Amino acid sequence: MALVKIVYASMTGNTEEIADIVANKFTELGHDVEVDECTTVDAADFEDADVAIVATYTYGDGDLPDEIVDFYEDLADVDLSGKIFGVVGSGDTFYDYFCKSVDEFEDQFAMTGAQKGADSVKVDLSAEDEDIENLEVFAETISEKIG
Repeated sequence: MALVKIVYASMTGNTEEIADIVANKFTELGHDVEVDECTTVDAADFEDADVAIVATYTYGDGDLPDEIVDFYEDLADVDLSGKIFGVVGSGDTFYDYFCKSVDEFEDQFAMTGAQKGADSVKVDLSAEDEDIENLEVFAETISEKIG
Protein backbone atom coordinates (compact mmCIF):
# COMPACT_ATOMS: atom_id res chain seq x y z
CA MET A 1 0.00 0.00 0.00
CA ALA A 2 1.33 3.40 -0.95
CA LEU A 3 0.98 6.30 1.46
CA VAL A 4 -0.55 9.39 -0.12
CA LYS A 5 -0.17 12.55 1.97
CA ILE A 6 -2.41 15.48 1.08
CA VAL A 7 -1.81 18.89 2.64
CA TYR A 8 -4.35 21.63 2.05
CA ALA A 9 -5.11 25.27 2.73
CA SER A 10 -8.75 26.31 2.61
CA MET A 11 -10.53 29.49 3.59
CA THR A 12 -14.09 28.87 2.37
CA GLY A 13 -14.06 25.07 2.40
CA ASN A 14 -13.75 24.74 -1.40
CA THR A 15 -10.14 23.55 -1.34
CA GLU A 16 -10.76 21.23 1.59
CA GLU A 17 -13.55 19.66 -0.48
CA ILE A 18 -11.13 19.29 -3.41
CA ALA A 19 -8.60 17.58 -1.12
CA ASP A 20 -11.34 15.24 0.13
CA ILE A 21 -12.41 14.30 -3.40
CA VAL A 22 -8.81 13.37 -4.27
CA ALA A 23 -8.36 11.54 -0.95
CA ASN A 24 -11.53 9.52 -1.44
CA LYS A 25 -10.42 8.44 -4.90
CA PHE A 26 -6.99 7.34 -3.64
CA THR A 27 -8.68 5.38 -0.84
CA GLU A 28 -11.01 3.77 -3.40
CA LEU A 29 -7.91 2.79 -5.39
CA GLY A 30 -6.52 1.00 -2.33
CA HIS A 31 -3.97 3.48 -0.99
CA ASP A 32 -3.41 4.70 2.55
CA VAL A 33 -4.27 8.39 2.70
CA GLU A 34 -3.50 11.13 5.21
CA VAL A 35 -5.13 14.54 4.82
CA ASP A 36 -3.86 17.45 6.91
CA GLU A 37 -4.47 21.17 7.11
CA CYS A 38 -1.25 23.01 6.24
CA THR A 39 -0.70 24.67 9.62
CA THR A 40 -0.69 21.32 11.44
CA VAL A 41 2.18 19.66 9.53
CA ASP A 42 5.70 20.34 8.26
CA ALA A 43 6.90 20.04 4.67
CA ALA A 44 9.36 17.38 5.88
CA ASP A 45 6.36 15.14 6.67
CA PHE A 46 6.19 14.45 2.92
CA GLU A 47 9.44 12.46 3.32
CA ASP A 48 7.42 9.63 4.93
CA ALA A 49 4.93 9.44 2.05
CA ASP A 50 5.12 7.84 -1.40
CA VAL A 51 2.97 10.58 -2.92
CA ALA A 52 2.94 14.25 -1.88
CA ILE A 53 -0.05 16.36 -2.85
CA VAL A 54 -0.82 19.99 -2.09
CA ALA A 55 -4.32 21.43 -2.44
CA THR A 56 -4.29 25.20 -2.19
CA TYR A 57 -6.38 28.16 -3.10
CA THR A 58 -5.07 31.36 -4.62
CA TYR A 59 -5.82 34.47 -2.61
CA GLY A 60 -6.79 37.69 -4.31
CA ASP A 61 -4.75 38.55 -7.37
CA GLY A 62 -2.36 35.61 -7.43
CA ASP A 63 -1.12 35.39 -3.84
CA LEU A 64 -0.29 32.29 -1.83
CA PRO A 65 -2.59 32.00 1.19
CA ASP A 66 -0.87 33.39 4.31
CA GLU A 67 -1.34 30.14 6.20
CA ILE A 68 0.61 28.07 3.64
CA VAL A 69 3.55 30.42 3.01
CA ASP A 70 5.80 28.82 5.65
CA PHE A 71 4.99 25.33 4.34
CA TYR A 72 5.74 26.53 0.79
CA GLU A 73 9.09 28.03 1.78
CA ASP A 74 10.10 24.95 3.80
CA LEU A 75 9.24 22.64 0.89
CA ALA A 76 12.24 23.95 -1.06
CA ASP A 77 14.56 22.40 1.56
CA VAL A 78 13.02 18.91 1.48
CA ASP A 79 14.49 16.05 -0.58
CA LEU A 80 11.63 14.15 -2.18
CA SER A 81 13.70 12.21 -4.72
CA GLY A 82 11.91 9.02 -5.69
CA LYS A 83 8.51 10.41 -4.67
CA ILE A 84 5.59 11.50 -6.79
CA PHE A 85 3.90 14.88 -6.40
CA GLY A 86 0.70 16.52 -7.54
CA VAL A 87 -0.99 19.87 -7.07
CA VAL A 88 -4.66 20.80 -7.15
CA GLY A 89 -6.41 23.96 -6.16
CA SER A 90 -9.16 26.48 -6.40
CA GLY A 91 -9.24 30.04 -7.61
CA ASP A 92 -11.52 32.63 -9.11
CA THR A 93 -11.42 33.39 -12.83
CA PHE A 94 -12.43 36.97 -11.95
CA TYR A 95 -8.78 37.64 -11.11
CA ASP A 96 -5.93 38.02 -13.63
CA TYR A 97 -3.87 35.16 -12.17
CA PHE A 98 -6.24 32.20 -11.94
CA CYS A 99 -4.90 29.52 -9.56
CA LYS A 100 -1.40 30.99 -9.58
CA SER A 101 -0.64 29.26 -6.24
CA VAL A 102 -1.05 25.90 -7.98
CA ASP A 103 1.66 26.86 -10.49
CA GLU A 104 3.93 28.15 -7.72
CA PHE A 105 3.66 24.87 -5.82
CA GLU A 106 4.46 22.93 -9.01
CA ASP A 107 7.65 24.95 -9.37
CA GLN A 108 8.51 24.47 -5.70
CA PHE A 109 7.99 20.68 -5.93
CA ALA A 110 10.31 20.60 -8.95
CA MET A 111 13.14 21.74 -6.65
CA THR A 112 12.57 18.77 -4.28
CA GLY A 113 13.53 16.09 -6.79
CA ALA A 114 10.01 14.62 -6.82
CA GLN A 115 8.43 13.50 -10.09
CA LYS A 116 5.21 15.13 -11.29
CA GLY A 117 2.53 12.44 -11.28
CA ALA A 118 -0.25 14.19 -13.20
CA ASP A 119 -1.22 17.51 -14.67
CA SER A 120 -2.48 19.88 -12.01
CA VAL A 121 -6.20 20.45 -11.66
CA LYS A 122 -7.50 23.99 -11.24
CA VAL A 123 -11.05 24.54 -10.07
CA ASP A 124 -13.01 27.76 -10.47
CA LEU A 125 -14.40 28.37 -6.97
CA SER A 126 -16.06 25.06 -6.01
CA ALA A 127 -15.90 21.63 -7.65
CA GLU A 128 -18.66 20.94 -10.18
CA ASP A 129 -19.26 17.57 -11.86
CA GLU A 130 -16.56 18.09 -14.52
CA ASP A 131 -14.06 19.18 -11.85
CA ILE A 132 -14.82 16.10 -9.74
CA GLU A 133 -14.19 13.92 -12.79
CA ASN A 134 -10.88 15.74 -13.46
CA LEU A 135 -9.81 15.34 -9.82
CA GLU A 136 -10.58 11.62 -9.91
CA VAL A 137 -8.60 11.21 -13.15
CA PHE A 138 -5.75 13.13 -11.47
CA ALA A 139 -5.72 10.57 -8.64
CA GLU A 140 -5.99 7.62 -11.06
CA THR A 141 -3.10 8.94 -13.17
CA ILE A 142 -0.86 9.27 -10.13
CA SER A 143 -1.95 5.88 -8.82
CA GLU A 144 -0.79 4.24 -12.06
CA LYS A 145 2.72 5.68 -11.49
CA ILE A 146 3.10 4.36 -7.93
CA GLY A 147 5.46 1.46 -7.48
